[in-house]
Amino acid sequence: VCYTCFEKEITMKKFDIAILGAGASGCMCSLQINEKNSVVLIDKASIPAKKLQATGNGRCNLTNSKITPSVNFYNQDIDSFFKIHSQRDTLDFFSSLGLVHYADEECRVYPYSNYAKSVIDTICNALAQNKNLSLAMGEEVLSVEKDGDFFIITTSLNTYQVKKVVVALGGKANERIINAFNIKHRDFIPSLCALKTQNTKLLSGTRISPVTATAFFEDKKIAQERGEVLFKDSGLSGIAIFNLSSAFARKDKFAGNIALDLTPDMSKEQLFKLLKERKTLPLPISKFFEGFLPNPVAYLILNKCKFDENKLCKELTDKQLLQMVDLIKNLVFEVKDCYDNNQVFSGGVLLSALDDNLQSKQVQNLYFTGEGVDVDGICGGFNLQWAWTSGYIVGKNV
Repeated sequence: VCYTCFEKEITMKKFDIAILGAGASGCMCSLQINEKNSVVLIDKASIPAKKLQATGNGRCNLTNSKITPSVNFYNQDIDSFFKIHSQRDTLDFFSSLGLVHYADEECRVYPYSNYAKSVIDTICNALAQNKNLSLAMGEEVLSVEKDGDFFIITTSLNTYQVKKVVVALGGKANERIINAFNIKHRDFIPSLCALKTQNTKLLSGTRISPVTATAFFEDKKIAQERGEVLFKDSGLSGIAIFNLSSAFARKDKFAGNIALDLTPDMSKEQLFKLLKERKTLPLPISKFFEGFLPNPVAYLILNKCKFDENKLCKELTDKQLLQMVDLIKNLVFEVKDCYDNNQVFSGGVLLSALDDNLQSKQVQNLYFTGEGVDVDGICGGFNLQWAWTSGYIVGKNV
């Protein structure tokens, strides 16, 4: 008699369905599954939906009221999924649970309280109503194996035998399972993050807005954003940069250039005229930009121009003014890498490797949602909407 096997069989917990990951998509999936099924929701966090606390600067940007055409906001066209569960469906769903919300001028939707905990509390209250749902919090998923018609899940505390598995883990946490079943995927790479560049140390802490920022990869323009840019000690941050980082992530390499237009609402001709008028200021060239551009940015431009800053503004030539115009309209920084403060990951299981219900075509009864799928969007609630949508679709079909 194999006593080890016998003991394992006795201590093994059995459910119809296991959902790995209690983030946005895992929780949505749990709330959609028919209550006739026994379900276990497993996560290493202490409570479900805890990760939402960090979204939307602590306010939880639930979704965006402008989702389609999705190709404008995501790495690919996913309109067919939004036809099944749209942002309107998400808002109706949360309203039915008692969450009050509002949209700002940029169509980003937040809880009326402006606290992410309102969303977390709403989700936890709803999960508690399902008597056939068991929460396994504080358990890290270590492995998932196929054993005949069942899956065996080993966590840091327990072993589970289930008929179906929904993988709703965040980013790289999905890799172990994806690789174990050899499922077609793109490697996970950070996205929506600050970018490491050179020559920004003197600018650290400076914010400038509005700016038009353009990303170039292998000398080709790959994306453009307008908004605020925050200079870091050795890089660029801000929402505009976060969105551009996703374009580099989809190239699987953080290398190229970011070009900043510091005066996007002025043409070169208008800027030249403005600078020419400033020549009348009875000041040394070192103070030429005071009252117009932040001092650290002004110093950088003057240093790049290599002017004699002790001369007077009136001594500047048209050629020198044009040199400044070119820098202000096209201030270039070389991208070297990214910071590890990423909000999401680009990559995951290819949609072509999943059926319309997000079930693996290679492994029956194995489903993927959220960041486990190769779908990623820009800032503004788009990634959370994919989490709600994908979780809903799997929950209704698992």
